[in-house]
Amino acid sequence: MQDDKILTLHPQGKKGSNISRTKYETVKNFILKTIEKQKEISYESLSDLAIEKLQKNFDGKVIWYVVTVKLDLEARGIIERIPNTSPHRLSIKA
Repeated sequence: MQDDKILTLHPQGKKGSNISRTKYETVKNFILKTIEKQKEISYESLSDLAIEKLQKNFDGKVIWYVVTVKLDLEARGIIERIPNTSPHRLSIKA
């Protein structure tokens, strides 16, 4: 069966990527659950956790999907970069 695709968005209006909806949902759920649990998290910690938790059963480069889905969630106003944090930190948008 052909996997559905989703066209991701980019916060700066750049061209998004057409990716597998299944992979998108997997990474999106991971990002949202992780941020909800931690309240806020650095991008680096999120990436490390994603590789640790998803890599085994994931077909593709986990880190690429994390970046793509994270930008999409920012563009959709679901998560946000916390201003003036370095390295940048993420939280669920209130």
